[in-house]
Amino acid sequence: MMVNRQSFYKPEEIFESVKRKVKDVTTKGEKIDYITFVPDGEPTLDINLGKEVSLIKELAFPVAIITNSSLIWDESVQRDLMNFDLVSVKVDAVSQEIWRKIDRSFKTLDLTKILEGIKKFSTEFKGALISETMLVDNIEYGGEFEKIAVYLSSLKNLKTSYISIPTRPPAEEWAKPPEEEILNEAFQIFENKLKDRVEYLIGYEGNAFAYSGNIEEDLLSITAVHPMREEAVKELLEKDRGDLSKIETLIKKGAIRKVNYQGHTYYLRKFR
Repeated sequence: MMVNRQSFYKPEEIFESVKRKVKDVTTKGEKIDYITFVPDGEPTLDINLGKEVSLIKELAFPVAIITNSSLIWDESVQRDLMNFDLVSVKVDAVSQEIWRKIDRSFKTLDLTKILEGIKKFSTEFKGALISETMLVDNIEYGGEFEKIAVYLSSLKNLKTSYISIPTRPPAEEWAKPPEEEILNEAFQIFENKLKDRVEYLIGYEGNAFAYSGNIEEDLLSITAVHPMREEAVKELLEKDRGDLSKIETLIKKGAIRKVNYQGHTYYLRKFR
């Protein structure tokens, strides 16, 4: 748990690593839509973020970032985010109590400052700005959907507002998808304020994971930030002409764990 920006890796090392990966996947005929910053943690904690995105943009692909918005009130963070082509911000709630429960935020973070930071950033950012609001079960939302929708409608240049649910194994077992009635209520309220800028992000995203030629590295890097359904793993293994024995080996090594969620088998990177 940390809230102070710091250095984690040398920007040049990240650039060289990304450059190699881009070469590997493009050589295999894979298509790159965006190079996206989505680490195991909050990417804006990286104090070298601005330099890293500048280097990576030399590869001539659009660059995106998925942030939980917790540090967007910081002017240095806003400056770094200006360099991206697409920024996804998280707005799960605008009321303190609901925000604390859903996002389990660090005690020194201030929701008011975060919301003001997002709004200020939206007035200056020239790229594609999108938001994500995750809904979970057993939360007394009350009039929160209306408040969130009003807030999102106040953001300048917001391209799309996504309403999402937990579709992959969450950090906490209690975080489950809400009832369909709740989901529909939120969508209708958002649509009333945001018109055609609202979309659901609630289905299975598919199996389109890129293959670089090193199946073990691919499995470890993807599952580090994105739990993979068993069918997606099988499809990736087919590109390597392999079978599930390779992932079973990683499980035995303690590098990956296997879990069941919502009736499906998932594979996750095991860090601890």
